[in-house]
Amino acid sequence: MNLYNFFIERAVIPAFDAVNQSALKRHLDEWRMTQWLSTNELEALQRDRLARLLQFASERVPFYRDLGLTVGADPFEALRAFPIIRKPMLKANIDRLVLGDRDKLIKEASSGSSGVQSVVYSDKNAESSYRAIQLLWWGWAGYRIGDPIIQTGMTLHRGLIKGVKDRLFRTKYVSAFTLQPEEIIEHLRELRRRPRKHLLGYASSLYVFAQVARDHGIDDVRFDSVISWGDKMFPHYRALIEKQFATRAFDTYACSEGFMIAAQCPEMSYHVMTPQVRLELLDDQDRPVAPGELGNVVVTRLDNFTMPLIRFYLGDLAIAEPPEKRCACGRSFPLLARVVSRDTDIVRSRSGKHMIVHFFTAIMEHVPEVRQFRVIQRSLDEIELEYIAEIDFEPSVLDRIREKIHERLGEPMPVVFKRVESIPATASGKPQIIQSLISRT
Repeated sequence: MNLYNFFIERAVIPAFDAVNQSALKRHLDEWRMTQWLSTNELEALQRDRLARLLQFASERVPFYRDLGLTVGADPFEALRAFPIIRKPMLKANIDRLVLGDRDKLIKEASSGSSGVQSVVYSDKNAESSYRAIQLLWWGWAGYRIGDPIIQTGMTLHRGLIKGVKDRLFRTKYVSAFTLQPEEIIEHLRELRRRPRKHLLGYASSLYVFAQVARDHGIDDVRFDSVISWGDKMFPHYRALIEKQFATRAFDTYACSEGFMIAAQCPEMSYHVMTPQVRLELLDDQDRPVAPGELGNVVVTRLDNFTMPLIRFYLGDLAIAEPPEKRCACGRSFPLLARVVSRDTDIVRSRSGKHMIVHFFTAIMEHVPEVRQFRVIQRSLDEIELEYIAEIDFEPSVLDRIREKIHERLGEPMPVVFKRVESIPATASGKPQIIQSLISRT
């Protein structure tokens, strides 16, 4: 840790916590210690936190209280009596799940990468824990708070506070919306002049960065590490990113609802954050699967009492390692062998622009008249957007969607709308939001 890293962590973050009434530094210190607990200590910690959450929810939260469930001596056994919550159920029962004044809480909307968006609420303490785990994970990839980084994202209008934060944390924030080759080339050329230690962002956007660097012969940009989130880090993504930037790519597995599920350590093992999340892998009849078998991901967040989410169905698939398997890094968290997460693709325009899944979800999250959607690309000259309409749907909504796509893309790519009654799911049970029928290069 150099002097600037020390200054940011020991002075800036505590000052931010004092002003914001948050607890990022405290949670970060706690998580740094927690990661080295023994297997038995981690199991006991999860058991205690789960018992407290289930007792609280069954007594205080109307949705769970009305179920009449009791929590006995074994919280893991008690958990199995709680219903599995899917996004439509979450949306229908939001009023009975949230405690407190929503105007004073932190609202987070999922990206809608499944085609169905959800909204959750938390307080500053739960958000601080969430952010601290993220910083812990980045640290596993070699990041130190204050290191110069380049990050792809969707919050294009940074505002005063985010702008100041970006400067203090030496973050170059770039759009992940359209990823035009000309813009990526300019970023890469700037990185030649002013290198940054880490590249972070949505896996598909990092892959596009590597593609453009390869295709335009920009072979001298290097990173200490690349850190991905938000969509699937496919093997061909990882291979090109690591080769092109002479680095290692570290994947993280979380979701906007606040579940910090797993991340890769320096040994590239996926460690499950059991003190923050209870992970169940279930078959299609909601029965636990054995280690080594593919199961549906169902999660319970253990640190959000403002809106407890118990047994939340993500629509992903994962495989657990045997419980006795240990990682050479020395951490005793349980391990995932494989994450089969958001199986998305990339839409391309004839002019060479790229649109990742979050390009579309950032638009459709503001269109409540559409319940679900899927984008299909059969050629470079148009896209087809299938949609399931809500009851209050009006045809004029389609014009608004088209205008937003053209505005974000910066060109009038034809959009063909098709109203459907259902959208087929992938093998994970989650609707696939992008289906590209154009072969990859």
